[in-house]
Formats: sequence, C-alpha cells, structure tokens
Amino acid sequence: MHWHASCAARQNQPGGDALLLLGPSGAGKSDLLLRLIDKGFSLVADDQVLIQDGMASPPPALAGLLEVRGLGLFRLPYIAPARLRLVISLSSTMGERLPIPHLHAELNLPEVTLNASHPAAAARAALALEAACGRITQQAGAFAI
Repeated sequence: MHWHASCAARQNQPGGDALLLLGPSGAGKSDLLLRLIDKGFSLVADDQVLIQDGMASPPPALAGLLEVRGLGLFRLPYIAPARLRLVISLSSTMGERLPIPHLHAELNLPEVTLNASHPAAAARAALALEAACGRITQQAGAFAI
C-alpha cells in the first residue's frame, strides 16, 4: 500500500522499530523527520512510504532522499524495510492531555496525535515509540493499560 507520509526508525533491532508520520501537505512531516534524524533515528522514507505486511520502505526512486524546505533534496543513509510500530497523525493543535488509547483504523497500530511544530515534538515522538514497543510503561494516556 502506498502512503503520503514520512517514516523514521530506531535501529535497535534488525530492520528497526519505525514510526509513520501522517498529515496533509505542509503539516510538518519532513521537518519532524529531520528532527528525529537529528535525535539519532534513521531515515526510512520521506514523502511517500510503501507499506506491506507491517513493513515500511521507500519507493525505489525516492530511496534515501529527504526534502529540507528552503535547502533542497539531500541523499542520506536509510534503512528498509523497517517494522512499523506506531502511527503519528500530525495536527496544528496540541491534542488531548491524556488521550484514550486507540489504533489506526487501516494499519491496526497504536496511533497518537502530535503538533509537529511544538519544540518537543521529536522527543514526544521518540517517547511514544518506546511506549508503543513496550520498552517503557505509561500510567495514563495513549499507551496505558
């Protein structure tokens, strides 16, 4: 399945644990992806993501390319395929303080909503991925049991 999205992964296991960034054009997918890469994540795909059997890859023509608004296209190292573990829907609002856990309707993966322009968006995305993978526990909110 072909998605208009961006994807980053932590290389803590073969293939890595990946998060998918969803949002309309201009929502900040590539910008948040760049901030995640700066935090030590690896590029999986920017702008378009192929998803098959829970694995994310870039379309061959876009493999390793990252668009940085105002600077252009850059070729970076990338990993693929990567196991999708979390969907992050980008919004211009902050979202709920303690969201109710839910799954993305099509991908059947945990989903959270973040504001990509918030200064802590990359840290929040990284924390959400750790919780979605079960490496940390949450007492209340999107991943609480």
